[in-house]
Amino acid sequence: MPAFGEQTSAAEVLRPHAEDAFAAELAALAARDDRPRPARWKLSPWAVATYLLGGTLPDGTVITPKYVGPRRLVEVAVTTLATDRALLLLGVPGTAKTWVSEHLAAAVSGDSTLLVQGTAGTPEEAIRYGWDYARLLAHGPSLDALVPSPVMRAMTEGTTVRVEELTRIPADVQDTLITILSEKTLPIPELGQEVQAVRGFNLIATANDRDRGVNDLSSALRRRFNTVVLPLPASPEAEVDIVTRRVDQIGRSLDLPSAPDGTDEIRRVVTVFRELRDGLTSDGRTKVKSPSGTLSTAEAISVVTGGLALSAHFGDGVLRAGDVAAGVLGAVVRDPGADRVVWQEYLETVVRERDGWQDFYRACREVSA
Repeated sequence: MPAFGEQTSAAEVLRPHAEDAFAAELAALAARDDRPRPARWKLSPWAVATYLLGGTLPDGTVITPKYVGPRRLVEVAVTTLATDRALLLLGVPGTAKTWVSEHLAAAVSGDSTLLVQGTAGTPEEAIRYGWDYARLLAHGPSLDALVPSPVMRAMTEGTTVRVEELTRIPADVQDTLITILSEKTLPIPELGQEVQAVRGFNLIATANDRDRGVNDLSSALRRRFNTVVLPLPASPEAEVDIVTRRVDQIGRSLDLPSAPDGTDEIRRVVTVFRELRDGLTSDGRTKVKSPSGTLSTAEAISVVTGGLALSAHFGDGVLRAGDVAAGVLGAVVRDPGADRVVWQEYLETVVRERDGWQDFYRACREVSA
């Protein structure tokens, strides 16, 4: 076991960064990428889009899709980063905003780790800079005492920085980005100096549709972004494909066996989530009530991954209804009062009557009792 601070191999890391997990694909793209690259980009915009959307290179190398969705959205996001405008990825929870921002940063800059995590307590120093107070008290303000933020580092290195959950950050802290994004400059008044961004610098922010009204972006800040709205998967087939791919990736990282014939249970989880999310059954015949939760694709991935672990450690290794039932219940029933009523009604009026779903109905009834 390595000591704290020692280098750990990518194979031992529970969740490698995108640039480590997909290093071979990025290297293959870079080796065969003969298109123009913006300053300090590791790949051309075309290669970045191929990395995200997947494809097959002329030599037969397969690039796995990282995002399943409209190609034009990815192209707009990539080309935004090649301009002087920042990129805002907007969408409801579970639409892969963080996932896309990480892979964009990995493909463009080869480093997805320059990150500001937005919370209600995020201070201004997280975006601008802080101070090493021991040095500050001993020697006064100086460059040696300054602690650069991820944003400042990206400006000086000409790389991509990520700001997650921008609308969770207090409005006055958000607005520290205005000068950075418009003037590409970060003043340091204590030293009478400034940091000017070098070519290659840009910023990707994510924001949650459900957070509207929490810390809305000022009009001045919003104008500094080009906004790309990431939608929920357009079809059940697309969502099943996304869940299957991500569960397989997560399962391999956790040394879980692949579930033979697990697609049927994945499809049922996706169907339940989509119907409750849309308030309508897939055949369009029956309206259903929607619970308080989002029931996103990310939650479906979590439910299926948990079911896969159950089947591997306490079952026969085959993903069955009983393995996912508890996870479905936990995802749907967030408010024990109102959501339980919604779930019971859906269970009795939709699931119970559906052909071939009796095992799923019995498993859900058992955990719901």
